[in-house]
Amino acid sequence: MQMNINSIHNVYLIGIGGIGMSAIARYFKSLNLNVAGYDKTPSPLTDELINEDINIHFDDNVTNIPKLYKTDINSTLIIYTPAIPKNNFEYNYFKKNNFQIYKRSKILGLISNNKQGVAVAGTHGKTTVSTLIAHILKQSKLDCSAFLGGISNNYNSNLLLSSKSNLVVVEADEFDKSFLQLFPYFAVVTSVDADHLDIYGDEKNLNASFVQFIKQIKENGKLLIKKGLDLRGELNKGVKKYTYSLNEEADFYANKINLSNGIYYVDIVSSGKIFKDVEIGMPGLFNVENSIAAFAVAYLLGVEEKNIRDALANSKGVKRRFNYIIKTNNLVYIDDYAHHPKELKAAISSARELFLDKKITGIFQPHLYSRTRDFAADFAKSLELLDCLILLDIYPAREMPIQGVSSKIIFDKVNIENKILCSKSELINILRKQDSQVILTLGAGDIDRLVQPIKEYLETKC
Repeated sequence: MQMNINSIHNVYLIGIGGIGMSAIARYFKSLNLNVAGYDKTPSPLTDELINEDINIHFDDNVTNIPKLYKTDINSTLIIYTPAIPKNNFEYNYFKKNNFQIYKRSKILGLISNNKQGVAVAGTHGKTTVSTLIAHILKQSKLDCSAFLGGISNNYNSNLLLSSKSNLVVVEADEFDKSFLQLFPYFAVVTSVDADHLDIYGDEKNLNASFVQFIKQIKENGKLLIKKGLDLRGELNKGVKKYTYSLNEEADFYANKINLSNGIYYVDIVSSGKIFKDVEIGMPGLFNVENSIAAFAVAYLLGVEEKNIRDALANSKGVKRRFNYIIKTNNLVYIDDYAHHPKELKAAISSARELFLDKKITGIFQPHLYSRTRDFAADFAKSLELLDCLILLDIYPAREMPIQGVSSKIIFDKVNIENKILCSKSELINILRKQDSQVILTLGAGDIDRLVQPIKEYLETKC
């Protein structure tokens, strides 16, 4: 990349409301640069950015771009998310006029590659693991900066900054092969399940990209990989490889897991040493596994055991990752970002383990037509773990409709008696007819806009 970041005074982001884009926007704002941008729709996150004195508009119109960002090509940086359509007027204006225009992933690489990067990749688990690692480092002498793929509940932000630490934790996103812009010191791989087949075509190509990612670990760096993942590739000189697992023998694993009053306590084993009764602050068995990964990274970076224990115990996790919205004796409402069949299975199974004898209703919004088409049968199998399914329309995100693909292709395959297909506008009325004790909202689209209305309705029942 030829760009000299020190010459930049103005930063304009197309798709500024995205979770990764907003962290970049906040980073440049912290450098006292002029920051503005466009997004398709307002959200709580764009509201926060506006409150942080970032100029945002929601109409794709070149006339809405502030004059400051149009006049000085040499000192203005344009960043875009690959999720925006290529016919976006603002994107094409900047491209036609030869502005410095880069994908978000290129900029994240530019920011992080000259630091001691800790990059967490995986088709699921990466947001929670990277947030946990950042939280542990923040609670230790090492400290860190972090670009997170979710809002940390401990810090209420997706960007953490440090003026004293050279460590930077980043979420390494496989979408659009973004993570291949990263050259970390320490890489983590949590999972490599078939996903984003609209980008990769098949699972073999997806796997090849993950292999390329781990080949980019810097010399004498470290790799932590979930045991059982088949990623074979020659690593750079001096890179040490470690494995972790929930309860299968690995370099880091749990040989004892206790659930007491909704809280997990685990004994973590590494190289014959046992770290007894490590408290996990977040619910869900999958978060025990995520915590073991974060424990391993922190331990290998030299964080003191007490710091690791304290941080894991007081971690509040990530917004929309198995978050309790309501928790009473009679009614529980949990919100989760799960949008892949394996994530759905993990979230529903964790709810089942925590609330053994209660009726569980899941409200699921499929994300992307292509993902719905490719995994309809797998989605149905995971959703059959529910007692009641309320299935919403597909959230298209970046995609145009695909003929013959709708939520109904999942719905027809779900083999449970109590299932309902409905629109978002019908949801509250549908809930009024249910007698559920545990409710889950599931999905990566705009289902988060329904959390508050659902909460307000359910509170009338408590």
